[in-house]
Amino acid sequence: MNKIGLIGGIGPESTILYYRQIVQGIKERLGENVLPNLTIETLSAFDVFSYCNERRYEELTSYVLNAINNLAAAGATCAALTGNTPNIVFNKLVERSPIPLISAIDATVETAKIRGVKRIGLLGTAFTMKHTFFKTPFEQAGIEVVVPTVDQIQYIQDRIETELEHGIITDETRAGIVEIISAMKLQNGIEQVILGCTELPLLLNDSNSPVQCLDTVAIHVTALVDKIAGK
Repeated sequence: MNKIGLIGGIGPESTILYYRQIVQGIKERLGENVLPNLTIETLSAFDVFSYCNERRYEELTSYVLNAINNLAAAGATCAALTGNTPNIVFNKLVERSPIPLISAIDATVETAKIRGVKRIGLLGTAFTMKHTFFKTPFEQAGIEVVVPTVDQIQYIQDRIETELEHGIITDETRAGIVEIISAMKLQNGIEQVILGCTELPLLLNDSNSPVQCLDTVAIHVTALVDKIAGK
């Protein structure tokens, strides 16, 4: 079994999702009494937001890289981020990391290709929706990516930062984001929606979304379980 390192706290609620789903995935793969070999290094989603707001990307790279180095020192043979926003510096991290990094974005692109979707909506933090780092790999695969309006982006960012990162789940916020997805389906013809913030699965899934979800946590976890199990 390979040992994996997780960069947690980006955000804290999604780190819990990752841990639980990895544990369940390994049990299903290797047996009920088998637990994954992993280490979690916790950072702060709010520090990440500050670095991004101020465009201090070199400092963000160093911040995350220090955690990766700690995971490598703890014996991890590969690592993964439990939040999508820090992927804005993913290429820089790959260049400097002492161990391989498993990308949630790449795993999600492969799933979208398998599903055969051609136009998808992207929800996430404002940084994820406004910048190209998440969109470009999909566009290179021939998949059009649609994002919400400026006001909708700000609404989602506010709910992520003030509610979801603190574990606050409300029906009002769920309804607000469902309304945004419905508008994107009607106005832009999206076929599926990427839950591009790893806290969004706390609110949304295929049972309550107007279109099928590409849950980056669940998709990423599958890739991580494959790696831990030695596939």
